[in-house]
Amino acid sequence: MQQAIVTLDAIRLDGHGHRVLDGVSLRLRARRTLILGPNGAGKSVLLRVMHGLLAPSAGEVRWEPVADSMPGRAAPVAALRAPRLAMVFQRPVMLRRSVLDNVAYGMMVNGMAPAAQATARDMLGRVGLAHLEQRPARVLSGGEQQRVALARAWALNPDVLLLDEPTASLDPHGIRAIEAIISEIAASGTAIVMVTHHRGVAKRLAEDIVFMHQGRVAEQTRAAQFFIQPQSQAGQDYLKGDLE
Repeated sequence: MQQAIVTLDAIRLDGHGHRVLDGVSLRLRARRTLILGPNGAGKSVLLRVMHGLLAPSAGEVRWEPVADSMPGRAAPVAALRAPRLAMVFQRPVMLRRSVLDNVAYGMMVNGMAPAAQATARDMLGRVGLAHLEQRPARVLSGGEQQRVALARAWALNPDVLLLDEPTASLDPHGIRAIEAIISEIAASGTAIVMVTHHRGVAKRLAEDIVFMHQGRVAEQTRAAQFFIQPQSQAGQDYLKGDLE
């Protein structure tokens, strides 16, 4: 069984006169976890709480320390550190700089300046944008900008990558390109926690599913089980298309 990466304990978030998250308790493991649910279920808000961008009204988020050692070697307790988190939003922010400088900038502000340019070029090659490295990032298509954002996050070598609807508004070709990059990032050892409304994407990418409804976790299960036989009535209604 894979180790836990984060525990959410009775998370509550109140805002604008109503409860957005209502007692969310989760224990996520180091694998590909996709958060599904109808509009207004609290999926994206939960992701922001996990990252620390929003403070919960009550409850606690606990990220497990990770070993900072060479692969295959046991790390002493002193070598444990907080996990590195990176996040990509549905509409990524592109700086008024070249594609290459957008990727390198994230490394520079995180104390990784010496390797920034070389690593940025490597990342752009991995996401299929090496030929656009000198293009102004803001003139790229939506799918290309999303690939730049993934390259920028991947360059930070995160332990956990949080993704908020990274395939929204993309055509089928763009969706498959993003899926391939996410799969490669996961294969490199990064845990993925991703919000999506796209059931096809979830079927293809997810190992685990967290299904949310009305600010609560309706169920948490393996993806294969969820798409065959959801345990919650809300999950069943969602897959039938009765809950959007």
